[in-house]
Amino acid sequence: MPVRPPSESARTRAAERLAALATPPGALGRLGEIGVWVAACQGQVPPEPLDDIRLVIFAGDHGVAAHGVSAFPSTVTGAMVRTFLAGRAGVNALADAHGVAVRVLDLGVDDDFTDLDDDTRTALTAHKIRRGSGAIHLEDALTAEETAAALRAGAAVAREEIAAGAQVLISGDMGIGNTTPAAAIVAAALGLPAAEVVGRGTGIDDAGLAVKTEVVDTALRRAGSRCADPVDTLTALGSADLAATTGFLLAAAQEGVPVLLDGLISVACALTADRIEPGAAAWYAAGHRSTEPAQSLALAKLGLEPLLDLEMRLGEGSGAVAAVPLLRSAVALLRDVALLSELGL
Repeated sequence: MPVRPPSESARTRAAERLAALATPPGALGRLGEIGVWVAACQGQVPPEPLDDIRLVIFAGDHGVAAHGVSAFPSTVTGAMVRTFLAGRAGVNALADAHGVAVRVLDLGVDDDFTDLDDDTRTALTAHKIRRGSGAIHLEDALTAEETAAALRAGAAVAREEIAAGAQVLISGDMGIGNTTPAAAIVAAALGLPAAEVVGRGTGIDDAGLAVKTEVVDTALRRAGSRCADPVDTLTALGSADLAATTGFLLAAAQEGVPVLLDGLISVACALTADRIEPGAAAWYAAGHRSTEPAQSLALAKLGLEPLLDLEMRLGEGSGAVAAVPLLRSAVALLRDVALLSELGL
């Protein structure tokens, strides 16, 4: 399905309304800009209140986690998935505070979750592609068939959430080692060396950073010319959870539903979605700036300026959820502030 742009006529009418509000010109700053963007995405002026915002966390393990690129072992992935399900993770606290629904899915966790009850396990693993993805400096992350299946799974999940009433979607992530394939995907898309994109992820030291940089450089050399194709890039350098996130973001743009992006993982996948369907980025807003250099580079390529810059690096969708009140504030201002004409001015 091709991606159509947000409504230009609604954008124009929203900008005119913004200029006509009983506020000094430009006084609302970027809140005004965000309100106009939401109106354009909805095709409606003033925009509707954002009552139904949904986060989907795509979880998966990564073969590179066993090669010194992370400060934590891969067993943390499964433990954190259980914490999400219990409602006790950082993003759960933020989502509860801001009225955001949370769904977690296992796309490639190296765990069978046999300790969970049948209904919970079935819902969690309904779209599972495999247990863990390949170590990208040694082998492809996925087969071509697995990449296609993950893209379809993410798209199906987005359409499920939209059919259930989602007005805004957020993609979250959980996977020890996942900043390594995400950085590699950004490097491949932008034609950059590993040294310019690799960050400290979960907090690795200088020695770990050197190892991670070499892993990404080796992975890029191994992938070679396949980096020119975004889907081949996901197969060579991505993972099941990153491919599903890409499908999720792409389907949201195809369906005309705005997305609030989180950190490196979601932004790397948004960059990939925009490579697959140019124009998809028009449906995305950047929730926050993470501390990962690859995220800022990808945001610049997408032409997106983050709403928040709090030096967060938690992942999970947390930075985007933290920005939800700003999105709702922007809509409220464009909807509810009096017009100058109503004051007789």
